[in-house]
Amino acid sequence: MYPVLSFPSIYSRKKGMIKTVTFKEKLLHLHEAPFIHWKRLQSFYQADPSLTIPFQWNASDLSSFLQISSSQASLLHRYLQTHSPTGKLAGYKKLGIHIITPFDKAYPDRLTHIYDPPWVLYTKGNLSLFHSPLSLSVVGTRTPTQYGEKALHHLLPPLINKKVTIVSGLARGTDTLAHRIALGHKGATIAVLGSGFQHIYPRENYPVASEIAKQNLLISEYSPAVPPRKWQFPMRNRIISALSDITFLSEAGERSGSLITAYQALEQGKEVRVLPGSIFSTMSKGTNQLLAEGAAPVLSSNDLWHERW
Repeated sequence: MYPVLSFPSIYSRKKGMIKTVTFKEKLLHLHEAPFIHWKRLQSFYQADPSLTIPFQWNASDLSSFLQISSSQASLLHRYLQTHSPTGKLAGYKKLGIHIITPFDKAYPDRLTHIYDPPWVLYTKGNLSLFHSPLSLSVVGTRTPTQYGEKALHHLLPPLINKKVTIVSGLARGTDTLAHRIALGHKGATIAVLGSGFQHIYPRENYPVASEIAKQNLLISEYSPAVPPRKWQFPMRNRIISALSDITFLSEAGERSGSLITAYQALEQGKEVRVLPGSIFSTMSKGTNQLLAEGAAPVLSSNDLWHERW
């Protein structure tokens, strides 16, 4: 049996005063708590939409509800009780980081239609790009060929000049090239990270990340201190595909991570379009396979224009 859900609002003591903790502060605090992932946060919200109960339960209650070990529950309970949820939003704002949740008007509508929309988005830059009506995801191999690079330089500028926002993941290779082409043509671009802002990956992309954060948009569902971990990048890919109507793959090997983005886009009901490649190129095996499965080929910039735009 879980405790009865009849708790008062939680409070935070600061300089001798008692301050009511807002819903957004509670959500952010839980999002950054140890052992809390998307589904566990969803369980809390479904049990109590005010998100009060996690702060009222003891370690045993948390262990039972979340089905975690007693040691994990003890660490989680200690975190919730000893770390104040107040002040985080203001602290992030001083760093130029804006916190966006599904309960904010600034939250992108496109993300609300996927199975697991991020509970929290850490953002730097121009939030209006979330609502760009013209948005194209560009992904591909980390080691593009000369053909792949030439194709991007040929295909993307006409779209950028028509105010299409380029969305990618700031990864080495195709992603970085897509962002740089957008910046070079004074267009709009959104970079979705697979780590926190303090751990730009790869490291050599710190300059381009900083440039994007100035007038474009840098986002992550991971708090700034979270380092890059292998499993976070496939999770990141669902956001890339969700933020646009079309996902374009320029080149992808047989086991390329960009194929994950393509299949996630299809699951989200989005279109996938592909650059045809040589049957002799290892960097076109994945993309040519998508073509064989029915993806639309891209032979000109017009093939990347969505009918609803």
